[in-house]
Amino acid sequence: MHRGHDDHHHGDGGLPPGPGHNRPRAAQWQTPHIAGDRRHGPMDGEPDLDLVEAAFVDGFATASDPTSFLRLAQVPFEAAAADGTRLMLLRVEIDALTDVGTITPHFGGASFRYDPLPARMATRRRRLRFAYFDGTGVRALALGEVRALLPTAIPGAR
Repeated sequence: MHRGHDDHHHGDGGLPPGPGHNRPRAAQWQTPHIAGDRRHGPMDGEPDLDLVEAAFVDGFATASDPTSFLRLAQVPFEAAAADGTRLMLLRVEIDALTDVGTITPHFGGASFRYDPLPARMATRRRRLRFAYFDGTGVRALALGEVRALLPTAIPGAR
């Protein structure tokens, strides 16, 4: 529940009592916030977009026919951006990222402290981007942005 902050525990140092975010049963941590709730940012319209993106990365990496996989996933090869710019898909980029250090700014922000992370705190993640040509350069779009594109066909293209 996100009507206020009634889903957070404040009397015990912020730690939830047992499994499931302040509930006696297991709960999903990716629960979307209420649409239009400005305190938590806009909602993509697809509550589990992070899970959909992870499944896309796993499937695309092993697909024998990447073009057909993109069609099945309804990723447009030719599309129009919200500003009307025509976009043409050039490539799908999947990056593997590992965070091995952290930077903490000092008070006032003029300097910082760097600390390498111990192995147990290093984090790994994957980033998915779709590179579209817009007539003058390349735009890298996330899956949520690609899903919002308006598919089009360029005259004379097949």
